[in-house]
Amino acid sequence: MAYTATDVKNLRERTGAGMMDCKKALDETGGDMEAAVDSLRAKGLAAVAKKSSRTAAEGLVGVAVAGTKGVAVEVNSETDFVAKNEQFQDFVRKTTQVALETGTSDVEALKAAAYPDGGTVADTLTNNVATIGENQQVRRIKQVAVSQGIVVPYMHNAAAPNLGKIGVLVALESEAGADVLEPLGKQIAMHIAAAFPLALNAEDLDADTLARERKIAAEKAAESGKPAEVQAKMVDGAVAKYAKDNALLSQLFVIDNKTPIAQVVEQAGKAAGTKIVLKDYVRFQLGEGIEKEVSDFAAEVAAAAGLN
Repeated sequence: MAYTATDVKNLRERTGAGMMDCKKALDETGGDMEAAVDSLRAKGLAAVAKKSSRTAAEGLVGVAVAGTKGVAVEVNSETDFVAKNEQFQDFVRKTTQVALETGTSDVEALKAAAYPDGGTVADTLTNNVATIGENQQVRRIKQVAVSQGIVVPYMHNAAAPNLGKIGVLVALESEAGADVLEPLGKQIAMHIAAAFPLALNAEDLDADTLARERKIAAEKAAESGKPAEVQAKMVDGAVAKYAKDNALLSQLFVIDNKTPIAQVVEQAGKAAGTKIVLKDYVRFQLGEGIEKEVSDFAAEVAAAAGLN
């Protein structure tokens, strides 16, 4: 599989490895990006790249709540200039509200839904593209709800009320009042924005992702030259640490860096005299997994690496 200067640049950004190490990894893997990432990590040349390091698309994330339910919607644009446009912001705000009212998590269903100003969401989106002169897309939606309790919204570095680049929802199920749940939910939401959990608990982590981590850990353990039984324990320990670090309930609270989130919630429940359950959450960061090419940097890499 061939690869380009841009591939070298992207691998470098994702892993933090040196340019020539990235080129060598792509040579060894025939240009397979994911295999190259794993190879660099197995050799200890790459840090664990979080998705936040690969965000590049522009646009806005919108959040909306109504008591026991909430929704987050991401709408992409080509430039940050459009994201600051009042017409675009109004569209994201109203589309997020439509998603909340319809309860849908399907993008096509949302686009087919009635828009408050007439027509459908898709009709308005098409009109916006024509009048603003830039491509825009509704990318994803996620709903959360509790039977009783509250859904707390949080927008990190908001561009406007409930609009920004990192939107978080925290669903707390409890008989406790809003005076207890709202401040707790906001603190947990701020933690989520900073700590980037991949799942609520370890059992919900993606099986393929865990298998990949196990394979990388096994390669690292094999290089240690230690006995097989020791290597097996090293692998199990590495995978367990990955699960602990990436599951929300087992992450250490960013405020004190010592209390697991599950314990933070439990302590709040005891103080309130009623059980509190962190049932679900959403963390939408604008452009997760979408990469934008930077042409001059690619040219620089090409010149330095001898690529065409």
